Amino acid sequence: MSTTQACRTVGVNRRTGHRWRHGQPRRAGRQAQRTPAVPPASSTGRFLSIEDRIAIADLRRAGTGVRAIARELGRPPSTITRELARNSHPATSDYRPHAAQQRADHRRPRPKTGKIEATPELRNHVQAMLDQRHSPEQIARRLRRDHPDRPELHVTHETIYQALYVQGRGELRRELASALRTGRAVRRPRRQPDQRQSRFTTPMVMISDRPAEAEDRACPGHWEGDLIIGEGGASAIGTLVERATRYVMLVHLPGRRDAQTVRDALIATITGLPAHLKRSLTWDQGVEMARHHEFSLATGMPVYFCDPHSPWQRGSNENTNGLLRQYFPKGSDLSAHTPEDLAAVAAQLNRRPRKTLGWDTPAERLATLLTNTS
Repeated sequence: MSTTQACRTVGVNRRTGHRWRHGQPRRAGRQAQRTPAVPPASSTGRFLSIEDRIAIADLRRAGTGVRAIARELGRPPSTITRELARNSHPATSDYRPHAAQQRADHRRPRPKTGKIEATPELRNHVQAMLDQRHSPEQIARRLRRDHPDRPELHVTHETIYQALYVQGRGELRRELASALRTGRAVRRPRRQPDQRQSRFTTPMVMISDRPAEAEDRACPGHWEGDLIIGEGGASAIGTLVERATRYVMLVHLPGRRDAQTVRDALIATITGLPAHLKRSLTWDQGVEMARHHEFSLATGMPVYFCDPHSPWQRGSNENTNGLLRQYFPKGSDLSAHTPEDLAAVAAQLNRRPRKTLGWDTPAERLATLLTNTS
């Protein structure tokens, strides 16, 4: 229908129909005051503003693609795709910016009734499957597969997690959280790496500040370190790998792996090295290195820390730890090994030919290095 025909059918003024159809802002007046005002959209960059939506409509009308629109607005392409899918006209699929802004504003106010709370049948299905120890993802997938023609029973696993962990909603019994494999009663947020709280009182120097000479492995004296942990976390062995020669040293930790014990053991191990082989040490952000500044003062060797969850930044050490598990299997008591045992294992690794060294051994590379230096 045309706008005039639609207005006659509904029984409203033609100007009102035009305003409804094209999403033009309502003018202030007595008629406008009868309708409760919708809370204005947030002015932060998290949400699209009316100016953004006008730009989307103009670019869309000009035939611009989604990715080009996203680049123009400085947004991810998925944001533009979702906006067009959610807020276009439901009948004609035309995108009208003012109408899209109104739809977004009406959708945003909180709190909202969750889908699980609003659908008793869905709630019963979810509760029954949780009682059977099904995970939220298994529940969501199974409901979608068993009831493909009933969208009211389709739910995402994130919605189920929210129903379990958000106390104020009460969609599911709180005791059902015990049915989850983790058994957590409270959800733990995942912080971004730049939001992590430092474990140390002394500031860390990150790997991004490590000298460039350490990157290409041409200059010896840069070491990577870590711990391998024994049964129940009760025992440990320190591992040190020189980046240029892949030479291995194992650090005996008698009974404990606290920061003071690790500091003293590392100092005792590093002290015997020549000065030109004590350039830097790279470690992860484990609590055992809380006294890293004291280690650096005693040895003159700066410590650089890897980024969170980035084991590849200590690739040589991670590879060596894997080789050491042949000698020290996971789940074994590492405190049973004496310093002599560790020295024998390290010597055997250092006599092993390495492809990355042109089939030289780490011991041969280190001996050549010391001879040339002397």
